[in-house]
Amino acid sequence: MKTQQTMEILGVVNRGEGKKRYSTRIGTAFKNRDGSLNLRFNYLPADLSSTTIQVREPRARDDADGADASAGA
Repeated sequence: MKTQQTMEILGVVNRGEGKKRYSTRIGTAFKNRDGSLNLRFNYLPADLSSTTIQVREPRARDDADGADASAGA
């Protein structure tokens, strides 16, 4: 059986001009054989007018934990 490719669904919030945007993982997308996507949301952002929904390749977990792992070595 082939493993199904997954992607992250992110809600990117624009906090105003000159301020940094931030993103939160809000679900998972599953890629189908024909290239289409099934989207599974854990929740939807309350303020959709200032939120952009993005589907992205998963971030490498090693990058997020890499600093902690190298500090312990």
